Amino acid sequence: MAGQGAAERGSDGLSRRRLLAASAAGGAVWLLRSTVGPGSAQAVGTAPVLPGGLVPYQRVYENWAGEIRTSPLWVCAPASPQQVADLADWAAANGWRLRAQGQRHGWAPFTVAAGTPADTKVLLVDTTHSLTALSLASGFGGAGGRAVRAQTGASLEDLLAFLADQGLGVAACPAPGDLTVGGALAIGGHGTAVPAVGETPQPGQGFGSLSNQVLSLTAVVYDAPAGRYVLRTFDRSEADAAAFLVHVGRAFLTEVVLRAAPDTRLRCLSRVDVPATELFAAPGTPAAGGGRTFADFLASTGRVEAIWFAFTDHPWLKTWQPAPGKPLFAHEVSAPYNYPFSDNLPQPVADLAGQLVSGSEQLAPIFGQLQFLITKIGLTGDVTDLLLAPGLVRSLLSGDTLTHLLAGGLRSDLWGASRHLLQYVRPTTLRVTANGYAIHCRRSDVQWVISQFASSYQQLLATHQARGEYPMNGAAEIRVTGLDDPAACGVPGAQPPLLSALRPHADHPEWDTVVWLDLLSLPGTPGLHAFYREIEQYLLGLFDGTRAGLRVEWSKGWAYTTDAAWADPAVLGRTIPATFRAPGAPGWDEAVATLDRYDPARVFGNPFLDTLLR
Repeated sequence: MAGQGAAERGSDGLSRRRLLAASAAGGAVWLLRSTVGPGSAQAVGTAPVLPGGLVPYQRVYENWAGEIRTSPLWVCAPASPQQVADLADWAAANGWRLRAQGQRHGWAPFTVAAGTPADTKVLLVDTTHSLTALSLASGFGGAGGRAVRAQTGASLEDLLAFLADQGLGVAACPAPGDLTVGGALAIGGHGTAVPAVGETPQPGQGFGSLSNQVLSLTAVVYDAPAGRYVLRTFDRSEADAAAFLVHVGRAFLTEVVLRAAPDTRLRCLSRVDVPATELFAAPGTPAAGGGRTFADFLASTGRVEAIWFAFTDHPWLKTWQPAPGKPLFAHEVSAPYNYPFSDNLPQPVADLAGQLVSGSEQLAPIFGQLQFLITKIGLTGDVTDLLLAPGLVRSLLSGDTLTHLLAGGLRSDLWGASRHLLQYVRPTTLRVTANGYAIHCRRSDVQWVISQFASSYQQLLATHQARGEYPMNGAAEIRVTGLDDPAACGVPGAQPPLLSALRPHADHPEWDTVVWLDLLSLPGTPGLHAFYREIEQYLLGLFDGTRAGLRVEWSKGWAYTTDAAWADPAVLGRTIPATFRAPGAPGWDEAVATLDRYDPARVFGNPFLDTLLR
């Protein structure tokens, strides 16, 4: 018996049999669930009588990470934009509110709050059934004829595929394809890209948010003379348009025209050989002198992302670079989502994820090592580190699991159409929660920003680990973009989106670059909110507007208390609005006033937005 017990335990002393046999009741399944939405629930209450013969039905609303889940709520799927305007009139007259529902791929409670009861007078408006049309747009001279008209229920994956068929694309975009156009615009969706040193951007390329590519938009607004809600198209040159470009759910857009650029084939190189101590080194230190810092890669390629798994030493570094012809050793791809090792985690690893949220959070360092090794093996086929890993890690990545990872082919050097390389997160990837911040700085200060964050983050992890606490079990993600320069859309008189995290600071014109920081962890991890609050308060103090400034990333988590996100009254009521205000420039107050003027009944709102946008 003694010999059997020793064989069942890895070098960490944990029972492999217990780990694999007792995964959290359904936890791994939930963390890796498919995108099939919750099924119909039995009707609760009396169905509202909707205009135009629209038939309501009930669904539980659940967001991407599963943190926001409601009772069954009433939903309808309008067949046309005019039906949305008719619904707004009905809602205003009957005391209801309308919430646009797309793919539910977000974290913040902009649609509905967790626990919203079934008797709430809120109607979810599903845009993904009928409001999905895509076509080329004409008559936009500033765009050089390169524009697409998109209804807001279309997915980003379909939008980019349509553009590619026309020989068009974008410089950067969010990594998931299961976002609606409307949802991405509402929160200022972005990718990771700035021009490389010496690169001349193509006409139509924007290095900020997708919202900044909008040439015109059609929204449902209240027309006071007519006494009803109507569809109104705003040209980008109109001052009021700036409030709708990023509206965090406080408006309802039915259609937009977006500027595009000639498509650019890209080469995506992945590396796992640069240690964090070098990649994130402080400027001027010996570690920063080898030409392999984040800023060095940014200078040479312009398009960089670092994914740094908790409790590991080497991040997953990705760079994208325009490459008209196929490099000799690159693997050509013909579809998006080219990292199968991250799209579908092996079952033993999913089981471990279930353990983490069910009382075994001390496994976080093991989980971090697993994620890194899976990435390294999937990218390079190199299993050397596996031989040196703890016994539990070796056992989880042996046999069929290792065969599965190697079967996808090596993915460290990819080449193809831009959309095939810019979209790489499938709905089947591990469902994590995330905080998010946009740090505005001079491009010459990018390495300083990242080094300050990285050293403090690592110290915090070590401090918590010494106390036996493991709130982080995912990755830190670092990306870099430009600002929302209205010149990118090509419309004379265009203004930047007023509520975009990428809107330039009028009082800091030297801040020309934004570093995005996101920390990912499994929902329900003990101590997570308190840890996020520590990080947030530190970042607010460090990037206080002196050398750099901070804004929140709307779609993610922010305003943390020790036990909840989006809950700190000081951050909600003072800190966030202040980051969008500058003397002599339109900002927070103008955006709120414009949105209120076009929706005085606050049909397009919810209690959380009533608190935030005031």
